[in-house]
Amino acid sequence: QVQLVESGGGLVSAGGSLRLSCGASALDLSRYAVGWFRQAPGKEREFVAAINWSGGSTGYADFAKGRFTISRNNAENTVYLQMNNVESEDTAVYYCAARQYNTRNYARDYEYWGQGTQVTVSS
Repeated sequence: QVQLVESGGGLVSAGGSLRLSCGASALDLSRYAVGWFRQAPGKEREFVAAINWSGGSTGYADFAKGRFTISRNNAENTVYLQMNNVESEDTAVYYCAARQYNTRNYARDYEYWGQGTQVTVSS
């Protein structure tokens, strides 16, 4: 099911910053945990970060800790991924996904998905 939409991707220089957004027009995200995943060409989809329904609990992949921050604004029905100090290895298509209330770290546990936004880091 494709019910979410990602935005904010683009071309960024290594060491720079980017903020991705995830929203939905037919889904109240305040009821859902939201995760960010990414997939580079030739690689498996991997977990990046997740936030529970209220924003009170977050989790990060090891490569994201200290560089990426996930947050949400339920009044705006939007979840963000702030990416700082990006590296060439961060180049991938980034997806957001949603599931009821609590976070999980596996893509198979998420019911709703967006179509992705491309992030390309130049060196």
